[in-house]
Amino acid sequence: MSKRILFVAAEAAFFVTHRLPLAIAARNRGYDVHIATPSGRLLEVIRAHDFPWHRIVVMRPTRLLREAAAVPDLAVLYRRVSPDLVHHIALKTVLYGTIAARMMRVPAVVNAVAGLGYAFDERRARTILGRGVAFAFGNLLRHPRMRVIFQNVEDREAFVRRGWIDARQAMLIRGSGVDTSIFTPAEHVPEGTPLVIMASRLLATKGVADFVEAARKVAQSSVAARFAIAGEPDPDNPETITRKELEAWQREGVVEVWGRRNDMAEVLRAASLFVLPTYYREGVPKALIEAAAAGLPAITTDTPGCRDIVLNGETGLLVQPRDVSKLADAIEELLRDPERRREMGRRARERVLAHFSLDQVIEQTMSIYAELLD
Repeated sequence: MSKRILFVAAEAAFFVTHRLPLAIAARNRGYDVHIATPSGRLLEVIRAHDFPWHRIVVMRPTRLLREAAAVPDLAVLYRRVSPDLVHHIALKTVLYGTIAARMMRVPAVVNAVAGLGYAFDERRARTILGRGVAFAFGNLLRHPRMRVIFQNVEDREAFVRRGWIDARQAMLIRGSGVDTSIFTPAEHVPEGTPLVIMASRLLATKGVADFVEAARKVAQSSVAARFAIAGEPDPDNPETITRKELEAWQREGVVEVWGRRNDMAEVLRAASLFVLPTYYREGVPKALIEAAAAGLPAITTDTPGCRDIVLNGETGLLVQPRDVSKLADAIEELLRDPERRREMGRRARERVLAHFSLDQVIEQTMSIYAELLD
């Protein structure tokens, strides 16, 4: 009988964009794959691939009463589905799911920590939330047969240093992978005014306002450029950019607001430069990997995860978080030097092919499954 793997994610859309290829690969390897998410955007994609799907409660900061039911909800699910291995995706499912898996004696657990998020922000470290998170991970993240996947070295070291997990349980897989046959460089240099693109969830901590302010500064220089933001607000996240803010920026005319795009490979091929001025506690931002695969140089912050994919001076430029002046200077610097941009973009794609491709992420994860299910 095939071993059963249950993927558990806090959002259907995030699962589709970041983990669906892994689920497909697991099924192709002979595993019986089930998926559990709340209902929501892109759920139809999961169903279109004929995976057994199970509804779970929403785990969002603005829905605390529902979130309180997460552990018993998952425990009931695990008893009913009876997985041989459960793969939790993102912090809250990692925490609640591990407790439920231990309660229901699930044989094996994989916990994927895709960045530490706003709960681990330095501003919150001494708050009730920060202390609560530290207590929870320090005392509840326990399972006898568990592996925890981190996307960058700093996050892995943080968990091990604090004694939350044993070093032998901590695995490093850099990002969620990108299909390098889809995200490819443009065949020719884009014509017209250079396009500077930012694509992400529209959260304050992703540096959206910093991107807009940098665009204002560049507009006052002699450098010609278009600036565009691709993405949409996340109303359930306390850090969301509001639609009112987006409408004001659009009216101002300094940036184009494109909303969510389903053709990011084409968007990136039309761009000259990618910018992500995040101060969110990232894993390895998939948007940066996609941009690099498309042969774009990137300007991002010198923070965990971002500096894993962007090498300063080689595949892009790193600036300090929240330093809008330095961000604008870096954008101007690369806009003035097309040849340097092309060389950085070439190196960026080579780096993705060597370390961040979807095939590599799948093989590394399959090795973990095989070890735990042996």
